[in-house]
Amino acid sequence: MRYSGFQVFLNGLTGNRGWAPVWRDPAPKDHYDVIIIGGGGHGLATAYYLAREHGITNVAVLEKGTIGGGNIGRNTTVVRANYMLDGNVEFYSHSLKLWQNLSAELNYNVMLSRRGCILLAHSDGQLDALARRGNMNLMQGDGAELWDAATLRRHIPYLNFDDPRFPLKGGLMQWEAGTARHDAVAWGYARAADRLGVDLIQNCEVTGFRIAQGRVTGVDTTRGHIGAGKVGMAVAGRSSQVAAMAGLRLPIESHVLQAFVTEGLKPVIDTVISFGMGHFYISQSDKGGLVFGGDIDGYNSYAQRGNLPIVEHVAEAGMALMPMIGRARMLRSWGGIMDMTMDGSPIIDRTPVEGLFFNGGWCYGGFKAVPGGGHVFAHLIATGNPHPAATKFRLDRFARGAVIDEEATGATPNLH
Repeated sequence: MRYSGFQVFLNGLTGNRGWAPVWRDPAPKDHYDVIIIGGGGHGLATAYYLAREHGITNVAVLEKGTIGGGNIGRNTTVVRANYMLDGNVEFYSHSLKLWQNLSAELNYNVMLSRRGCILLAHSDGQLDALARRGNMNLMQGDGAELWDAATLRRHIPYLNFDDPRFPLKGGLMQWEAGTARHDAVAWGYARAADRLGVDLIQNCEVTGFRIAQGRVTGVDTTRGHIGAGKVGMAVAGRSSQVAAMAGLRLPIESHVLQAFVTEGLKPVIDTVISFGMGHFYISQSDKGGLVFGGDIDGYNSYAQRGNLPIVEHVAEAGMALMPMIGRARMLRSWGGIMDMTMDGSPIIDRTPVEGLFFNGGWCYGGFKAVPGGGHVFAHLIATGNPHPAATKFRLDRFARGAVIDEEATGATPNLH
């Protein structure tokens, strides 16, 4: 069924008994044209675009748990495209443009809020760097406004302008950026893919690959063997583990990234704010909680929980930026497993195994990249060629020395 204001009204009169299931729960078939491993944002989006744009509907999405139970439901919901380096700037611009009409396209409200995102500058040199970044964004057709200290004080007066350690010189604002509801993004893509004939198979963990003469022929799962013409991996923090089943070693480490939310407060923060002197970012949810995060935990882990030093680190950064949040009570925290590449940028490419494709290494950028990641990955799987917006996300770029070091911290995952 299609959602509409009329359907909401009608079902309100009938005790909400007329809603149809959001998607089917099919048993796996013996063979699919394409199997996507991973029922998160990127996997679901890939399946949707395969069906909608390339007419490939004999597709299965295999998820070892439940749809939306991984990183797509464990993030701080920020959507932005204020990157700077060649490769990233084109891709994230492409993704941001897909976000703008996503609710209407999916007929599902992903609750996109274009509230803007400000990157703060605490020195003249940092402000100059943001000016260059803003010019790169403008050349992609995205918004960018360079604010001086007076403009920043007028728009966001509650920041700590008097801290001598971190003087506020201004910032770079992108008004098209903002937040979206993470669960709704997963459910919207899942529902839309299902309507196009894609099978969403939950509680189906991949345990191995079938490879014959260098080509993938299917996967072994906890629900039996499933044959496939092509297989795409989009499993985020589990990328190295799943790739190892196919004999691949990826330039990726998995780390925990924690996020936090406070009790519900009256509206106070009306944009997304990124601290310029520490990895800290904050926004306010529609329910009133302050949602924020910081650095990854500096050790390898597949756990969806973190340690206390990062809690202290994030709290310190928040207090340095805006001391007013000091009396807010932290309600809960959670962790996502980040697939960290050695240069902080993603990989979307074929693998040495014929018919096996990889989407991963998103580091901190996975959620904001969901529409773009799914769109370009579907193009790669369907055509065998990279999408123009993702030509630089090659798997072999580390061997070739063509890294996309967006964070300028090199091959040190704990610094990204």
